[in-house]
Amino acid sequence: MADPMRIRAQVSGDKATVRVLMSHEMESGQRKDAAGKLVPAHFIQEVEAKLNGNTIMTAEWGPSVSKNPFLQFFVKGAKAGDKIAVTWKDNKGESRTDEATVS
Repeated sequence: MADPMRIRAQVSGDKATVRVLMSHEMESGQRKDAAGKLVPAHFIQEVEAKLNGNTIMTAEWGPSVSKNPFLQFFVKGAKAGDKIAVTWKDNKGESRTDEATVS
């Protein structure tokens, strides 16, 4: 299982800024190892964010996203104390969900 995501969500005015740092190798399947063999593709395909259990953002990613991707987005109407949950799923069936409280 991958390391936990680092999620920070802060309210400013009528919106919250959400920043997410995901721990994932994000192999494209085009790089070769020291022996000259292709390293198999292993990358995040789907990302979903929820505010208090309601989906607020979905994204489809491909192999060209960098290692340990960073994601930032804004949420209108979020208040301090609300819960933001972020889930990713990769092309090998692995997934991870982490949660943060809006401050």
